Amino acid sequence: MADIKDPENTIIMTLKGGDVTIELLPDVAPQHTSRMKELARAGAYDNVCFHRVIDGFMAQTGDVANGNMEKDFNIGRAGTGGSDLPDLPAEFSKIPHARGSLGAARSQNPNSANSQFFINFKDNDFLNGQYTVYGQVVSGMEHVDAINRGEPPMNPDRMISVKVAADV
Repeated sequence: MADIKDPENTIIMTLKGGDVTIELLPDVAPQHTSRMKELARAGAYDNVCFHRVIDGFMAQTGDVANGNMEKDFNIGRAGTGGSDLPDLPAEFSKIPHARGSLGAARSQNPNSANSQFFINFKDNDFLNGQYTVYGQVVSGMEHVDAINRGEPPMNPDRMISVKVAADV
């Protein structure tokens, strides 16, 4: 487990292989950081599948409306929804989409991010300035690397639980 510097802005995501520690970036993307913490505290991310996992690119998850594998789950609908909360405005920055960075998933509208996000498997510089970066994996990236691949995966993995470190 990583040395947690700011528990209020750190996420502990439990995957099948173990915990992934993510430092959020409240100074860079305050609204995205706040949304992730709000949904984590509500338990909305628990049991949500990774519905789009592209080898050498990224793992996408966070569809709290259609991705919960314990609640009326249909892999064909996972990735089509968000939360009941309003969409967020883009918070673009100079932070690169580096390996382990957390990016806000959205439609073609830059201001349509809601609950979905992705974790980059490698440096994806072509995304820089186009998608909001609001976190960085600081430990447990090997567990992210082990997520089942596919669009959608035949046997999707899930976030078993997602918690704010201050609450653990």
